[in-house]
Order: sequence, then C-alpha cells, then structure tokens
Amino acid sequence: MPPDHVLQVALPVPLPRLFDYLPPIGQAASPGDVGKRVSVMFGNRALTGFVAGVGPPSDPGLDLRPADALLDAAPLLHGELLESLHWLARYTHAPLGEVVATALPVLLRQGEPLPDTHAWHWRLTEAGLSGRERLRAGSRPRRLADLLAQHGTLDEDVLDLHLDTGRATARDLGKRGLAERFAAPPAAAVASPRPGPALNDEQQAAADAIIGTSGFGALLLDGVTGSGKTEVYLHAIADCLRRGRQALVLVPEIGLTPQTLSRFRERLGVPVHALHSGLNDGERARTWAACLRGEARVIVGTRSAVFTPLPEAGLIVVDEEHDGSYKQQDGIRYHARDFALVRGKALDVPVVLGSATPSLETLHNARSGRYAHLRLSRRAGEAQPPAVRVLDMRKRAQQAGLLSDTLQAIRQALDAGGQVLVFKNRRGYAPVLLCHDCGWSAQCKRCDSPMTVHAGGKRLQCHHCGARQAAPPACPDCGGLALQPQGIGTERLEELLAEQFADVPVLRVDRGTTQKRDGLAQQLAKLGDTPGILVGTQILAKGHDLPHLTRVAVVGVDEGLFSTDFRAGEKLAQQLIQVAGRAGRAGKRGDVWLQTHHPDHPLLNTLISGGYHAFAEAELEQRQMAGFPPFAHLALLRAEAQHVDAAQQFLQAAKRALRAHDASLEMHGPLPAPMPRRAGLHRVQLLLSSAERRALHRALDLALPDIRALPEARRTRWSLDVDPMDLY
Repeated sequence: MPPDHVLQVALPVPLPRLFDYLPPIGQAASPGDVGKRVSVMFGNRALTGFVAGVGPPSDPGLDLRPADALLDAAPLLHGELLESLHWLARYTHAPLGEVVATALPVLLRQGEPLPDTHAWHWRLTEAGLSGRERLRAGSRPRRLADLLAQHGTLDEDVLDLHLDTGRATARDLGKRGLAERFAAPPAAAVASPRPGPALNDEQQAAADAIIGTSGFGALLLDGVTGSGKTEVYLHAIADCLRRGRQALVLVPEIGLTPQTLSRFRERLGVPVHALHSGLNDGERARTWAACLRGEARVIVGTRSAVFTPLPEAGLIVVDEEHDGSYKQQDGIRYHARDFALVRGKALDVPVVLGSATPSLETLHNARSGRYAHLRLSRRAGEAQPPAVRVLDMRKRAQQAGLLSDTLQAIRQALDAGGQVLVFKNRRGYAPVLLCHDCGWSAQCKRCDSPMTVHAGGKRLQCHHCGARQAAPPACPDCGGLALQPQGIGTERLEELLAEQFADVPVLRVDRGTTQKRDGLAQQLAKLGDTPGILVGTQILAKGHDLPHLTRVAVVGVDEGLFSTDFRAGEKLAQQLIQVAGRAGRAGKRGDVWLQTHHPDHPLLNTLISGGYHAFAEAELEQRQMAGFPPFAHLALLRAEAQHVDAAQQFLQAAKRALRAHDASLEMHGPLPAPMPRRAGLHRVQLLLSSAERRALHRALDLALPDIRALPEARRTRWSLDVDPMDLY
C-alpha cells in the first residue's frame, strides 16, 4: 500500500518541484519535520535538501526511496525566514531547493551539523605570565601581554579595540608560546554604548523618525556625502539593543566591512558579527548559527547576509542602497535591498535605506509616499562640500591620461599636507595592446572583448572570462615590434604618479590589491595620516571616511556618457557624486578636478549646477517617457550556447510561449547581448516589459512550464532575471 505521508523535499537542482521520499527507515513523517535538512539519494548522487512539506505522495503508483537521514533535531528553517524564502522562490521563479541552498552557509548546505557558537578568548600561558617582563617595554606584544595579565582573558572580538592589530599580535604571542586561544561559552551581550558626537538637528530628526517607527516601515535616509548617516544608524541600533532586539546592517562591499565593524564595536559596546565572502566557511556557519540562536545582536555583512536568521529582529539597515553589488548576477538573481524590505515587512520591523545618491526606484517610492523620506542636506560638523572644477581635455597634452594642470594640483595638495585620490574606474595597466604597424589588437579568444594589459605590459588578462596569457614579444599578424598598450588603467596611473611624486607613498586600490582578507584596510593603513596618493577604482567611491583627503582627480568619465544601457547615466552620476564626496570630510576644505572631453555634456552640467537630485528629477522624467523602470517592470531571458542558432531558436520558441499566454506583454528581441560572446558561448537575450508587475509575473507563471519543456531548452543554457540591473 502507498504510504499515507511522505517527505516533500526541495533539492538544490534546477527543477521547480518537490520530490517525494519515504521517511528514513524506522521513522514516521511528521509535520514537525518541515524545515529540517535531509540527506537523500537523487539518482546516483547524495544530496542535502530540506523538507518543504509532509503529505500524501504526489503519485501513489511510484516506488519511493527512503531518505537516508534527517540531519536536524529541530527545524533549521522555520517561521519568517522560511516564508520569506518561499516568497523569493516565487518572485524569481526559481526552484525552492536552489533558493534555500543560496541562503544557507556552505557547510550547512553540505549537511554539516549546526556548529557550536562559543566565543574565542585569549589568555597568557604560564610562560607568558612568567616571561611578560622580558618583552620590550612599549612594544605591541608587551602591551597586549599587560592587558591579558590585567584582565585575565580577553574576547578575540574586542582585541582590536584595545590595541591596533590586536588579533595579529595575539597570534604572534601564541606562536611564541606566551598566550593561548581557548573556547569560552557565549555570554549574554549587554549593550553598553559609548557616547558619540552630538547629532545636528537633521540627524536628530532622522534618528527620532527611525526610533519612533512602530512595526514595519521603509525609510529612505537621503543624506549628502559626509552628512553623518552612520551616526544616525548607530543611534537607531543603540535603541534597538536597549529594547533587547537584533539589528542587521548590510554594506555593499567587503572592503567597507572592517571599517564599519571597528566603528560599530567601539560605539555599541557589544560584539559585532561579520558575514561576508572574505570569511572562511566555518566562520560563516558559526555566525549564522549565532544569529539563529539569538546570540548575535548586531550583524554587519554584504549581500548574502540578508539571509541571516533574525529571531529577535528589531531593525534592518541597508547602507549605500543604490549600489549595484546588492544584485546577485548569477544563480538565484535576487536583490538584497528588495529582499531586506520583504523580510522587514514579514518581521514587522523598520528598514532604513541609506544613500547620498539613492537609486531612482527608491527615490520614486519615497516621492510617491511608499517610503518615509528623511533628508540630511548638509555635512556633519565643520565639513564643507567640495568645490568642483571641470578641465577640458580637448587638444591638450597628457601624461598617462593626466593633464599638467591636474599634476600641478596634486603637487599643491601634497605640499599643503593633504592626501589625493586619483580615480579611474578601470583596473589593469591599459585596456588593450595594439600593434602600430598593422592595427592588430590582443583580443580574448573566448569573448568579444580585448584583453586588458597588466603587470606593466607583461601579461594579458580578460576581465570577463578570466583567461590569461603572456604578452607576445612581437605582433602575431605582421611580426612587427611596435606593440604598445593603449588607454589608461590604474596600474599605469600608479606607475606615472610614483615617478612624478617619488617623495610620497602612492598606493593602488583595486581588485588586484584588495583580494586578500582585510586587503583594503591594510592598503589604507599604509597611507595613515601622512601626505600621499591613492589610485583607485569604484572600490574607493563607496562610503569610506578618509579624513585627510583634500583633493580628488577624476580621470576618464567620458566612457559612461554615451553608453547604450539606460541605467548608465544614473550609475555615472552616482559614481561621480560618491567619489567627489571623499574629499574634505574633516576640517579641511576639499575639491574635485574632473577631466573630460565633453565639458558641456548635459549630465555633467546638471550634476555640477543642481546636484544629484536635479539630475534624478530630469532622469525620472526621461524614464517615464521611455517606459523604463521605475515606470515599468522588466524581466530578461538570457540564452547561451556554443552555436548562436541554438540560443536564437530557444528564445524564439520562448517568445511564442509567452505570447500564447499574454499577447499584451512587450517583448524586445531575441537580440544579441551587448557582449555577444563570453567564455566561448554566444549570448542572446529577450527583454520582457510590462507596466504592471502582477501582469508580468502572471505571464511568467503561465509560460515557464511550457518554456522548460521546450526541446530547444535542452540545447542551450538559459536563465531568467527578474528586475535586471545589468543588461550585459
């Protein structure tokens, strides 16, 4: 006889359905199993899934396998988080099993047990107690040894508050046998916040509005760069802790996390937990477990931290909410900001979206009354907004993309004791290697893109598929020796500036120099408070507080002025405002030198004369006339195949399936992607648009089963991106 109840299991496979399994031998299926992880055989593979339901078998005639084991004594996923993940699967039209796999840390996804969440402490060994006096007085090892002798033990999370590089110094003492690291049971976090700078009237009004929000509310904290948005966050989080609740803070980049962690730990007086891809798998699993158990009270993390359990939630903050890195570009294509709003509503807690350059979607929601709009119109303290000077590059000589006026301005800022940021959003030495004899250029064999020159011209690398090769000694086409790097990247700027300003440190900050753990913090620490130059990409444009930076030189903005991407103007405006905002954040007045071949471009004129909000107003009017977001809702079907015909045929068939269910849906394509070939695959896309979000999702719900069943679907790799941020 068929069983009365089976486990309905969601598995991390690209199939939008649940799979029936008998309960493990000797056990009965129970509603209490929902949310537990389960180990099963799927074909000849052992997989870890989770129990999404318990009920009668979907096909009583099937001979079902028993599950190997239920991996959790109590449901790992339940309540709000489980309901929110169900919502995300429906919204992205993705299999529930893959959504859950995305949400869980790697070790839990692989079936490992929920880890212990003890705290790590340091104490002196017997050798350390007896040999402390022999350490050099005033040295970091001696200072830390004295602290450990005074306190007995110290939590690893607070070492850096007592001493610069406290963790590294503790590890050094450990290697010498003078200190040891040991596990201590987690202690209940008692908030003891330290007072910060007094809030001005705008900051106080914003903090009061957030603290006074009862239940769910979306609040846009719209403040100019340097206006003290973080101070407002800290006041709101301190109030959250006083009420015994948890706070989640999302930041856009790993590089922001050490700086934010340090500031939050110092001010809030509780351990602040980090969650980002720079941690190892064990650290991420432990932090996730601490959140689940309610032990982690303040969590600061990047995009994936939006999936942390919050059983005692009180506040969610999304800093730099406009940043594109909140959107996952592969796998489950979710937007962390939007999912944070969904979770905030389900948890019934306020969600604060902070930015100096809010996304046009967020601004539109604020202006239409969906979000509360909190404004910080002036910089905090004595800081003044930077002055902007536009330099016309036409018909003028340059050195590695820098005008003589810019080089002279850099020297003046350095001589005055300031620091300078030279901003160029292109890493590498040069964008392309060109033969001046025959015109050959080094193209990636797998992508429709040139290979970027690195290592001073010695190495070529594709920034799209990662392919690398040595630069050829001679032109492969004509045999000539006139191979020259063309264009400017951060490495070339670094080389020139190091030659021109040999008396000060020149530090490059891009993906190449910040890949290691805490790499950005280490680069910024090298500069310290002394005069020097930072050469950087967009990594440096994101919220960093550089108090001694007085001058910013922006090189090469023209590429963003004529892009075919409808979001290009918004991205460029945000980037320029953000990078300009790094200058003059303390008592010193800052300025920005902007080099361009198009000094009269309307975007630049609007930004300089009216600021970001003037640009946003004009851009929203254009979006409304053109029928682009936020006045329309998009979905993008992408197809990739070794032969372009296979991708075209699949999207044509998908288009017919969609048309059969909704003839009113706007469809553009199939068309080649802006980069038609990447990593050896031809790329074609079909853009769907609807004035109503519900109509778009209804059409997708009806058509996707037919699309998945198409014979053409088996000959191509395809994906669906709801609310795409990048059409590439």
